Amino acid sequence: QVQLVESGGRLVPAGGSLRLSCAASGRTFSTYDMAWFRQAPGKEREFVAQITSGGSSNYADSVKGRFTISRDSAKSTVYLQMNSLKPEDTAVYYCAARPPGRLVFDSWGQGTQVTVSS
Repeated sequence: QVQLVESGGRLVPAGGSLRLSCAASGRTFSTYDMAWFRQAPGKEREFVAQITSGGSSNYADSVKGRFTISRDSAKSTVYLQMNSLKPEDTAVYYCAARPPGRLVFDSWGQGTQVTVSS
């Protein structure tokens, strides 16, 4: 497993932008698939975006066209650029890592709070 630390969450007005960062420990970051999930109050955790070790990405329909996931292997960091934020994007955002050959994300960060005001 790797250790993950998210940062960048804060209060932002609707229509604004925010970039979340997730710093990973360990020398095997480049081999991991990385993802962002989020959990709003009273709701289950949901998938937001994923980027593979090879750089392919996919997104939840609710964020497609507004959010962009990227990774910097030299910094062992994955980012989530969020634009045109909506109040319904308010949630705790979690970073997750999946080792090669595994089906599930088994390393999780502690989460960072994003609040979008209307």
